[in-house]
Amino acid sequence: MSATPPFKVVIPARYASTRLPGKPLLMLAGRSLLQRVHERALASGAQEVIVATDDERIAAAAQAFGASVAMTLATHASGTDRIAEVAQARGWAPDAIVVNVQGDEPLLPPALVGQVAALLAAHPSAAIATLYSAITSLEEFLNPNVVKLVADGSGRALYFSRAPIPWPRDAVADSVPVAFSGALRHIGMYAYRAAALRSLSALPPAMLEDTEKLEQLRALANGFEIRVAEACERPGPDVNSPEDVARVAALLA
Repeated sequence: MSATPPFKVVIPARYASTRLPGKPLLMLAGRSLLQRVHERALASGAQEVIVATDDERIAAAAQAFGASVAMTLATHASGTDRIAEVAQARGWAPDAIVVNVQGDEPLLPPALVGQVAALLAAHPSAAIATLYSAITSLEEFLNPNVVKLVADGSGRALYFSRAPIPWPRDAVADSVPVAFSGALRHIGMYAYRAAALRSLSALPPAMLEDTEKLEQLRALANGFEIRVAEACERPGPDVNSPEDVARVAALLA
């Protein structure tokens, strides 16, 4: 893969999380989840790192630890739409590479941010790039909070799902798989070209996107090419539940 190109990072952050209201402001070993993620993004070598939010509480907290903040509309259906508003407002060039770093990844290795930007730069036909790691436990394979993906032989995404895919038909006993070789965990971070962001945000949410609550399915449903590659480092756990908060806080402490 080529050297890391110039890229920007936007961290979409909203207060009204269904599972963990106020999630970006949850404290983890003395610093908020949002600050932890922002620090990881800063360490990636990005040209700039911006927190995009519609909530004054999040904006105030981000500004207090020195982050650049973009206030966005409250009506966005996804983080992609929120980032598209930032790209449009800032007048970023159509070929600018913008990385969406999810606000629930406080243990994200900074190297992965540069890796996903370089992956997109290496594939001019792709609109989006993202990463995966191997699934190593049955619990992870069956967990709907762990998004799975399948790709073709050249590294183009075919589908993403909260369901366990691919389903090992011949390795199932009592409706539970006894083997799941080859299953891949999607790492929820994307690199986009700014032009693709604008195109995606102009499209209505897709049926598959609404069903699975996965924003990348809007891109696949509308024929956008998504390139995938194995992450150069395995990320730590993300934060989706109160149990995750305790586990990650213990790791950070």
